[in-house]
Amino acid sequence: MSHKHQLPLEERVRMSAESALAEQRYVSAIDVFTRMGLLALAQVEDWRRGCLPCLEPAIQGSFEKVSRTKTLFQEWARNHNLKPIETAYLARTISGPQRNLQFSESGDPEIERFYRTHYVSPELSEKIQAKLREKLSKPPELVVFDILRESECAECAAALPKGSFLIMEAERPLCLECADLDHLIYLPSGDATLTRRTRKYSKLSAVVVRFSRARKRYERQGALVEEEALHKAEEECLSDADARARQRERAAIGRIDADEKFTAQFAAAILDVFPRCPPEEARTIAEHAAQRNSGRVGRTAAGRRLQEESVRLAVVASVRHRHTNYDELLMDSADRTWARAQVRDAIDEFLRAWGPAGREEG
Repeated sequence: MSHKHQLPLEERVRMSAESALAEQRYVSAIDVFTRMGLLALAQVEDWRRGCLPCLEPAIQGSFEKVSRTKTLFQEWARNHNLKPIETAYLARTISGPQRNLQFSESGDPEIERFYRTHYVSPELSEKIQAKLREKLSKPPELVVFDILRESECAECAAALPKGSFLIMEAERPLCLECADLDHLIYLPSGDATLTRRTRKYSKLSAVVVRFSRARKRYERQGALVEEEALHKAEEECLSDADARARQRERAAIGRIDADEKFTAQFAAAILDVFPRCPPEEARTIAEHAAQRNSGRVGRTAAGRRLQEESVRLAVVASVRHRHTNYDELLMDSADRTWARAQVRDAIDEFLRAWGPAGREEG
């Protein structure tokens, strides 16, 4: 996509902040960075689990861009008279007090306060604000690592071969016995209902993650739970298996209907912005952009609200791949910036041809 089709940074910050506030009733700098695509949610989750020492280095972009984004967000919050609420980001530990998670490498108090601050509407009651503060300050679940390389317990010096479970406590690897988790049993992922019910009945539990070298992030593998809780959950699942199967069938039909309706709405939104786009082309673009679980623009918060910029992004992406030689150029050079520059004029021609009569795109 050419730079002329990118929104100014100020507008991107505004849209991200507004969408977060509308959906959650609060907004933070982390919300803005993730919705702008500058910070991956997976990295936020890794940081909250204690897999990353601090979060700020994971934000994409130059120092100037990150600083400017922070300033624009604070200005937006002040201009909207939002109420700042400081919340604690805590890491769950197996012994001793919970510790504060660190945002920046320096640990500067002002930087840490900036990231800890959430902004809420002053119209929210004190009771709701208190509930939000409690929710945001709740530490994440205990995390156990399925390790990919040999390690050693820092407490008992037991060898931990590849595939062993360990937990990090105060930046020290501990075996499950030293962490007092060795009485728990492993429940692999796969049955969401069984896992949810088991963890409900288990007084102590931990999520098990493993680092994916391909995706460069930690991924959930299962959970450690109490054996008695697992047996109780298994009996409960057996008792209502038929009812849950029927419920899944109804839910699948409902998702198909909802997807069809949203695709039609997205296609109509394309034709609103680009009225001379062939209807069959608009339908094709909408089907691609709105595909469930695709991560494409139609599935973003802005895309689901059919915001014009999201519609434009979907059209530009489709034209680039379907109506130019961009993919061939990218295959030859592997230089995305150069390849996009080569097809910029061709994309602009399509946008002008499909836009309102007598109006120049860009």
